[in-house]
Amino acid sequence: MGSTSNDPLNTSLALSWPASPRAVLFALLATLAAYWLAARSYKQYHQNLTEQEFVQKHGCQPLKPWKARWPLGLDVLISALRFAREKRILQFFLEVVDQNGTTFEQNLLGGRAVNTVDPENIKAILSTNFEDYTLGLRTLQFRPVLGSGIFTQDGAAWEHSRALLQPQFRYNRTQNFEQIKICAQRLIDDIPRDGTPIDLQPLCFRLTFDTTMFLLFGDSAVSASDWGQVAEKESEFAQAFNTAQDYLATRGRFGPFYWLINNREFREACNTCHRFVDEAVSKALKASASKVKFKDTDDERVGYVFVDALVQETKDLRVIRDQCLNVLLAGRDTTGCCLQWTFRLLARHQRVLDRLRAEIGEIVGLGESAPAPTRDHLKKMKYLELVIKEVLRLYPSVPVNSREAARYTTLPTGGGPDGKAPVLVRPGEGVGYCVYALHRRKDIYGEDAHEFRPERWEDEAMQNIGWAYRPFNGGPRLCLGKEFAELEVYYTVARVVQVFPRIEVPTSELDVAVGDETQNLTLVVSSAEGCVVSLRGLD
Repeated sequence: MGSTSNDPLNTSLALSWPASPRAVLFALLATLAAYWLAARSYKQYHQNLTEQEFVQKHGCQPLKPWKARWPLGLDVLISALRFAREKRILQFFLEVVDQNGTTFEQNLLGGRAVNTVDPENIKAILSTNFEDYTLGLRTLQFRPVLGSGIFTQDGAAWEHSRALLQPQFRYNRTQNFEQIKICAQRLIDDIPRDGTPIDLQPLCFRLTFDTTMFLLFGDSAVSASDWGQVAEKESEFAQAFNTAQDYLATRGRFGPFYWLINNREFREACNTCHRFVDEAVSKALKASASKVKFKDTDDERVGYVFVDALVQETKDLRVIRDQCLNVLLAGRDTTGCCLQWTFRLLARHQRVLDRLRAEIGEIVGLGESAPAPTRDHLKKMKYLELVIKEVLRLYPSVPVNSREAARYTTLPTGGGPDGKAPVLVRPGEGVGYCVYALHRRKDIYGEDAHEFRPERWEDEAMQNIGWAYRPFNGGPRLCLGKEFAELEVYYTVARVVQVFPRIEVPTSELDVAVGDETQNLTLVVSSAEGCVVSLRGLD
């Protein structure tokens, strides 16, 4: 056969096929890059068009940027880290608000977010435009500790968890109050009668731990023969839970880079928390199997236990553990913080303590032998209510919070030269709100907004303060345990003051101004200096 070099077919193939595979790869990549750029440009064009239409429709105007001096807001970030190391991060937030106003744009590390302490904007986030927001990265940031539960869920999952918890607060009021009384008495029994200084902070957290365990597991938490083995590990759990929360707070501040915070200490703290709750669940379920289930009475359903309801929904112990840890966080830490701040403030404000002591003495009497307050007695203690309201104003249990926009939405105020126009919030952008700073606004609470003065709530102008006071959040996610938490705090404070009418700051303790103390900010805020006081009974 002759040569095929002149074959028309071979000649055609030679002319149509590139000489080098590298050239083929280059051409392919160039084509893909061009396609990606074109698609991206079209998508961006479409988004810009949609955004412009949305802005025009809602009258949005530009938001005031924060006063950062360095690119990417690095100077602000460095300052925040320094304040955090000094345990003064909330004081830093107050300074930022003073410098930038009540609503401003945050540009940190290339990402845009909105920060606000404006009541109307907070109302929009939590209520009016509730469906426009999600918890954002919180689910991923908190997953190693809390998994999937009411504190980390959105949408249908959150609604289902909330429905499971509601009966515990709705029906077990008598049982819940009796358990509060038992736990408060344990705290009182641990207080020296001779005025020896004692740190009430760990006792307050133990009290709220015990009452929350009762909410979760019912009377098995206090009566099961082998429950003591679990309760003895409370201090180990508390230390691990506090450590885990420290890391969760750091992960939250790292935003999308939260995954960088995942060292051995954090993982071990998570494992300790999980082991404790797993054992508690196991023992509670064994006790539950042998007891009579809840029954209906004329005024309430008695014996409803959260863990029993969970078992009816799932046999997955991890799901049960996640839900229990979420409730423990909400029940133990928030109320425990409120109690320790209350006693710390009363010891430093004798005028307030004098009036509160007089009210308690008039209604139920003073001294350890005086009858313990009933729920009807507590309802008559109007000044006690004002005291707790003022404590929660100055030290809201969850002082900083945020949401992430799920779609284009607006905040009603903050835009334009006068700061009164609506503000655009894009999908995926975060909106942070600091209740700690909101509650200290002098234009709302007066020039003494940073001071502890319960009498401010007797002013008629304060009666309709609305969304300027948010210690329990608001809207659909309003704290489910609000009534229980208030009852727990009212009774414990009233009973402690009744038994120990004299509460003072020991001479060994520094008497710092309200807000100047060092603080531990995790998901809640507690005093880094504890709550060291001296308590004495009647002479």
